Amino acid sequence: MVRQSNASFAIPVEDLGETRASVYRAAPPAPATLVLAHGAGAPQTHPFLVDVAGRLAARGVDVVTFDFLYMRAGRKLPDRPAVLEATWRAAIAAVRAELGVRRLAIGGKSMGGRIASHVAAAGDVPDIDALVFFGYPLHPMGKPKVRRDAHLPAVRCPMLFVQGTRDALGEAREIRALLRRLPTATLHVVEGADHSLKSKHLDAALDAVADFLHRSSR
Repeated sequence: MVRQSNASFAIPVEDLGETRASVYRAAPPAPATLVLAHGAGAPQTHPFLVDVAGRLAARGVDVVTFDFLYMRAGRKLPDRPAVLEATWRAAIAAVRAELGVRRLAIGGKSMGGRIASHVAAAGDVPDIDALVFFGYPLHPMGKPKVRRDAHLPAVRCPMLFVQGTRDALGEAREIRALLRRLPTATLHVVEGADHSLKSKHLDAALDAVADFLHRSSR
């Protein structure tokens, strides 16, 4: 059962502006909360993110989503990395203050998950229990040698990559090869899925995410 009241709260980002978060509550109260950020081109109201949040709540995971500042302002071009990371840090602080969570996982779709991993790798935000990536953008489309993984070995918490076998920004086989350098990471393969992760196998992927988060919150 999903207890979704469309609750929301403000996220002030110091000296930069303000955005908002949406809350998807599980019933009974969940042992852990997952904060998810959107990808570069779509807001937190995108059907994929709303669907994932609701279905994870039905699996006993509290989920919070939020918009980066550029998306909140209606701009198409993402903020510079320092602003994206500042927004993530502000979102984590706001979730802890508003919801009083003790066990916290972070992640997101594509860019949202990648920026979350930079925040976790920096090590200046305490008590991040896990990371979840929905379609990690390992490299730009058509540029497999331009990698976005140098920081990942610095992440100390458990990581779960949910990756499609046809993802043009990093196929599941590329992520599997990467795991040799990431002892805390695991991979759930979504057969036949591209970067959108639209697939008949998404239910199995969300089962894996919920199980991963429940284990990480113990």
